[in-house]
Amino acid sequence: MAAEDQEYSVDIGLDEADDIAALTARVAQQLGRDPASLPAMTVRKRAVDARHGKVRFHITLGPVERDAPPLGGALPREVSGAPVIIIGGGPAGLFCAYQLAREGIASIVLERGKKVQARRHDLKGLTRHGVVNPESNYCFGEGGAGTYSDGKLYTRSHKRGDVRDVIELLALHGAPPVILEDARPHIGSNKLPKVITALRERLENCGVLFRFEAKVTGFIVEKQVARGVVLANGETLAGRAVVVAAGHSARDMLDALAASGATLEAKAFAMGVRIEHPQALIDKAQYGKFAGHPKLRAAPYRLAYTPADGRGAFSFCMCPGGWIVPAATEVDGLVVNGMSLSRRDSPFANSGLVVGVEVADVDRQKLGQPLGGLELQRRIERAAMIAGGGMLRAPATRVSDFVAGRASSTVPGTSYEPGLTACNIAEVLDASGLPLAQRLREAIPVFDRQLRGYNSSEAVLVGVESRTSSPVRVVRDPDSLQSPTVANLYPCGEGAGYAGGIVSAAMDGMRVARAIALLPAG
Repeated sequence: MAAEDQEYSVDIGLDEADDIAALTARVAQQLGRDPASLPAMTVRKRAVDARHGKVRFHITLGPVERDAPPLGGALPREVSGAPVIIIGGGPAGLFCAYQLAREGIASIVLERGKKVQARRHDLKGLTRHGVVNPESNYCFGEGGAGTYSDGKLYTRSHKRGDVRDVIELLALHGAPPVILEDARPHIGSNKLPKVITALRERLENCGVLFRFEAKVTGFIVEKQVARGVVLANGETLAGRAVVVAAGHSARDMLDALAASGATLEAKAFAMGVRIEHPQALIDKAQYGKFAGHPKLRAAPYRLAYTPADGRGAFSFCMCPGGWIVPAATEVDGLVVNGMSLSRRDSPFANSGLVVGVEVADVDRQKLGQPLGGLELQRRIERAAMIAGGGMLRAPATRVSDFVAGRASSTVPGTSYEPGLTACNIAEVLDASGLPLAQRLREAIPVFDRQLRGYNSSEAVLVGVESRTSSPVRVVRDPDSLQSPTVANLYPCGEGAGYAGGIVSAAMDGMRVARAIALLPAG
C-alpha cells in the first residue's frame, strides 16, 4: 500500500476527544512520530466496540486524498435512443436507471405504486385504519420497501468500490454525510424519501422517464426475445431491453415471468417473527455501565444460533430505537417489518427473529416448485391475520411465555400502532407445517446467555416476519445477466433473488446496467 493510501486505526474512550487533531495525535503517538510530520488526516470508518466489558470507538483514519474524485463519481448525462424498460422503482431499478444514464442510455422506470409523498396517505391507512392498498403500501411505491422501512445501508458485500459508489450517491442526494464513515450506515425513514426524490429528479432532468401507478402485467416476447411490456390498463411499451426489479413482494410478477418463458427456481429463505424489547434493556445488555452515555446511540445487536443439525435461528434487520410496522401487500394476510427514524429515539428495539427455510422443506410440504415457498409464506400470513382478529392487529406472545410453551393473556406496550392481540404465536408459526416455533424456542435461551434480558416478560414476539427475501430466483446467465430462455430480459435485485437489502439491490441494478451498456445500440 502506498504511503498516501495508508490507513491507521485508533481506539478511544467515550470521554476522550475525537476531533481530527486529537485523532491524528493518537496516530502519531502509536507511530512514535511528531504529529506535524503526518499528512492531513480524515476519518474513513467509525464503529462502536462493546466487547470484553468495555465500550470504545474504533476509528480508521487515512490521509486526505489529493485530487480525489468528486462525491458520487460520474454524473448522469442526457439520455437518448431506444429506452430500457425498468420494472420497479426501488433501489435496484433506480440505480439501474442511474448507471444507464451515466452511459447516456435512456430508460423508462415503471412503478406500480405511488410517489413517496402520495404514498404516505396509504401508509396511514395501514397503521391507523387497518386498510391494505395492494398497490401502495410499505413494499410498493417509489423507492421500494426500504423507503419507509428504515434505510439501513450495511451489507455483507465485499465489493468495496461498488458499495462506496452507492453510499456516495445517497450522500450526494441529501443523505447525512455521516453515512460515509459509519460502520453501520443508516439514513432513517424520515430522511430517505427526500433522497429518493432527489435521485429521481436528477434523472428526470437528464431525460429518464418515470411513471407511477403503472403496473406491469405481462411481457411482449417474440422468438424468445423480450421486446416490451404490457400494463394493467392495456397499454404496451417497447424497449431495447427489459429489467425486472420488482421487489420480493411482487408475487404476481413471478407468474408473469413464468408465462413469458423465463425460468424460475426455488431458493432458500427465512420466516419467523419480530421480537421487541425496551431499548433501555438492550442498551444495558450491550453497553453495561456505559448505557445512556450521550455519545452512544441506541444499541443494535446481531445474533445467530446454529445447532448440530445446522437448522437454527438468527436475528434479521435489527432496528434499534425503532417501530414495528404493518407490511402486508394482500388483504387476507398480515406481515410485519421494522423501521426507525434517523434519530433512532423510539423507546423500543425490534428485530426479525427467523428460521431458515430450505428448498427441501418446501418439497416435504408437497406444494410444488418453483412457487411453493410463496404458499408457505401465505399460510402463516393468513394465520396471523386470523389470530390478530382483523384491522391488522398482530398476534403476539411475551417471550417468557413463548419459551415456556404457553399463550399470553396480556402483552407489554409496543411500537406497533395497529395494536397487538395476546395469543400463542407458536400456533401461527405451526400453520406453516414447519418446526419454526420449536427452533425459535431452542434459540431464545441461547441468545439470553449472549444478551442478558433477551428472554424476558418485557419482550414480545409479534407475528409474522415472512418476507425476509424472495423464495424464488429468476434464473439468469452469470455473464450476460440475461434470462437464458428469454433474451434481453434482465432479472434484477431482491425480488429476482440476487440481493438482500438496499445497498446490494442498488449494486445489482448498476451491474445489470453495465451489462446492458455492452449490447449493440440497436
